[in-house]
Amino acid sequence: MFKNHPKGLLLAALSNMGERFGYYIMNAVLALFLCSKFGLSDGQSGFIAAMFLTAIYVLSLVGGIIADRTQNYKATIAWGLVIMALGYVLLSIPVLATPDNSTWLLAFTVFALAMIACGNGLFKGNLQAIVGQMYDNFEAEAAKEGETKLKWAQGQRDAGFQIFYVFINVGALVAPFIAPLLRSWWLKVHGLAYNADLPKLCHEFISGKISDNDLQNLNELVVKVGGDATNLQVFCSQYLDVFNTGIHYSFIASVVTMLISLCIFLLSKHLFPTPGKKESVVSESYTEEEKKAMATEIKQRMYALFAVLGIAVFFWFSFHQNGQSLSFFARDFVQTDSIAPEIWQAVNPFFVIVLTPVIMWIFNVLTSRGRPISTPRKIAYGMGIAGIAYLFLAIYSATQGYPSANEFTALADSAKAGLKAGPWVLIVTYFFLTVAELFISPLGLSFVSKVAPKNLQGLCQGLWLGATAVGNGLLWIGPLIYNEFPIWICWTVFLIVCLISMGVMFGMVKWLEKVA
Repeated sequence: MFKNHPKGLLLAALSNMGERFGYYIMNAVLALFLCSKFGLSDGQSGFIAAMFLTAIYVLSLVGGIIADRTQNYKATIAWGLVIMALGYVLLSIPVLATPDNSTWLLAFTVFALAMIACGNGLFKGNLQAIVGQMYDNFEAEAAKEGETKLKWAQGQRDAGFQIFYVFINVGALVAPFIAPLLRSWWLKVHGLAYNADLPKLCHEFISGKISDNDLQNLNELVVKVGGDATNLQVFCSQYLDVFNTGIHYSFIASVVTMLISLCIFLLSKHLFPTPGKKESVVSESYTEEEKKAMATEIKQRMYALFAVLGIAVFFWFSFHQNGQSLSFFARDFVQTDSIAPEIWQAVNPFFVIVLTPVIMWIFNVLTSRGRPISTPRKIAYGMGIAGIAYLFLAIYSATQGYPSANEFTALADSAKAGLKAGPWVLIVTYFFLTVAELFISPLGLSFVSKVAPKNLQGLCQGLWLGATAVGNGLLWIGPLIYNEFPIWICWTVFLIVCLISMGVMFGMVKWLEKVA
């Protein structure tokens, strides 16, 4: 797999695995955790989770600027890993949220999330810039052997970023299982069982805002999970404490994997190139026309970059619903009694690992037959495939007559049970979203590394992540529509976004191919 790629690609990918492990634990549990920990509504927890994801990617732009200016990419990356680990240490401290301490405890949690976002900003884009520089150097060496060898080397870049992306998802595949397993284990230690509906009911009971119907459901569920229904006040406090402590322990696993990534990076950093190093040149050696031509080329590259970034915003807005409205859908509308909703986050990385070799093979076959697909065209196809995922969900939800999530969750448990979807619905959805991701995310990174000016690679990778941040900043819209309107409307909104983005991208393809 790594034979025809730069040395150091594997070690860079392994360095990234620990960070992705922590990130995907967070992506799987954060919105649900905030609901169970503090009794927040789906909309409130979704907003905080969206702002956290936004901060991660916005700060990648800042991290890229810092590394470009200091030309010390490796130290910036190492500090990022350290700061992220400290943030996860803070999150791993189990403190029961009560009406008396919930304000400062929520602020403390947000501070820990901010630390993780800052560390991620220093780390993520700069490691991708290093991978991009590997391929710049790889192509420069190939150019010495002639034009044919250079074209071959240039064709390896997309595949290299796809390989890098596979290793990202190895950590992502394992991560979603950690929190549910630790939570279920900790509940079992205390003689209790997992139930996704109980945290919300417990918070409503403690706050005195529980309805008669929900009170009846609470009494039934207490007995079902092995609790004592004679004193609901004591049970609710105990269940919330045990339930959330198990999730806190999962963040310790994030600390461990972050430190492993740091060790791998420090031991192998001497093998990594430094992006953006400029050869000393004499300004006067260029004529005014040459300077103008160079400036025009850089402008064209940046225009192309921003055009693709605009499309990326809408992809991530749609795709990262996997940690928001799709997670809530798994919790509310899908038969997941034996499978925690967080675990469905593992379906996406599983498909990434399985499907990447297949998609790479298809691209290689097309290239060998003289019909290669350009990176911009692949991105356009990816938006269309993402649309298929939401088209499927919209049709299924409309056919089933699903109301808004608020209306559905208010039904009695017996009524909901007969309406819930089978797990296959999530599997089909994640299949199409994953194929779309493989057409867009690793190839978007590859495109950025192609068009980025030499001395701005950290900044440009940060801009790609900044576009992701803007998309993440809009994530809260998903839970809002999901809770207030029949859910087929929610999925239709994302379908329309994907289709419009695909059309715009196809309209720019020829220009982007020329620039790249």
